[in-house]
Amino acid sequence: MKYQTIEQLHIVAEIDQAYPRQAMSRSKRLERWAELLERNPDRRLSTLHQTEFQPVRARGAMRGDGSPISVAFEDPVLRAAGLENDNYGEAKRFFELTDRQLHGIICYCHFGATVNAATAARHIRAAIAGRQPGMFARMREAFVG
Repeated sequence: MKYQTIEQLHIVAEIDQAYPRQAMSRSKRLERWAELLERNPDRRLSTLHQTEFQPVRARGAMRGDGSPISVAFEDPVLRAAGLENDNYGEAKRFFELTDRQLHGIICYCHFGATVNAATAARHIRAAIAGRQPGMFARMREAFVG
């Protein structure tokens, strides 16, 4: 999917930003994201490099084709609920995640260049529960996928 800003889309389409958004709770949004990833659990998704070392503005603009965030943005239900694009800052805002939580889902330092969708989904479910996956889960992920 090609990433385009709202301004770029205005050139080729009429966009009604007043269209009513479908309200979803934070937990429903996160649950939907995890379910989308679990539909293809072995899919390799791109990570974002060193999110924790980027200045706030640069980190907010970070994105990658084929990332866990782009899987969420491909979903019309999440877009109707207000997900505006597939960058780090928008995922943080829309899913109401802390930098630490989003870092655990998407950062290169945990998984390398790619993360499998099932692993990303586990980290999202941990965010729903308000916890971080334990050390043993991370060790297993390093060896399994």
